[in-house]
Amino acid sequence: MARSGLIYHTRMEVRVFPNSRRPGVGLKPRREGQRPLLPQHARHCPVLEAGSALGFLVYPPLEPNESFHLEFQGDGRYQFAYFLSTPRGKWETIFSLTVVLPVGSIGMIKEEVVFTSPDPPISREEAARVARTFIVPEDLGTPPGALALRGATNFQTPPGWDTVYTPVFNMIERPVAPMLVVRVETDWYAHETEFRYVLQPGEGISAAHSMPIGQVFFVPREEITLRDCTEEELEAIDRSAEKFSREKAAIKLTTSYGMQYSPHYLRQSRSPKA
Repeated sequence: MARSGLIYHTRMEVRVFPNSRRPGVGLKPRREGQRPLLPQHARHCPVLEAGSALGFLVYPPLEPNESFHLEFQGDGRYQFAYFLSTPRGKWETIFSLTVVLPVGSIGMIKEEVVFTSPDPPISREEAARVARTFIVPEDLGTPPGALALRGATNFQTPPGWDTVYTPVFNMIERPVAPMLVVRVETDWYAHETEFRYVLQPGEGISAAHSMPIGQVFFVPREEITLRDCTEEELEAIDRSAEKFSREKAAIKLTTSYGMQYSPHYLRQSRSPKA
């Protein structure tokens, strides 16, 4: 809405609701443009940080003293291990759950719980229930090596908007497991957040309280039409590009380690737009 030459922006509201199996546990979703393991000069790349900050990071439904590790062992066999930290900060394995998928997808899923102590604090049934709080056994192996991690937070979007579930953007350190990106109509479907990674035999994925397991962003469902620019529009684009290049070249800063960069794009992106 415009008034007296000013533009007023309205905020889109996305409602959140907790993991149904463990409500209230886990960090809240948040925006974060920094990726500490990227090279230092990436800190001065505003378009890279804007890409990293797209949407919200999502965390697992874990307490600070909990973690888990899920490994794909090949031939339809997965092993889930659940850990607790001691008062001295040492991590101890409480139990492991081995899931074996039926050959040819015909038959029952086999689950075997193994405790590491002779006097376990929970039953085998409770251990299996704990594992299902963090993973979705029914989604294992589709395709081979696939797994689904549950998030601590679910999302309900306004009418006409979808939620897209992705891996954490710009996490380039190796090895990085690929993930199946999904888009869900969360304005009417009460989807429980899942992130579907695909592992090779011998690979595993770990989760901790402060470690995001994926990222979400929200997109409108409206149709998009592409058309060619007119000659007048192309000329205006060329003039805009030339002006930006001149102004960028006129502003140079030097970092503490000697690299030059221009803050012009960052300043322009943060200025009011007409």
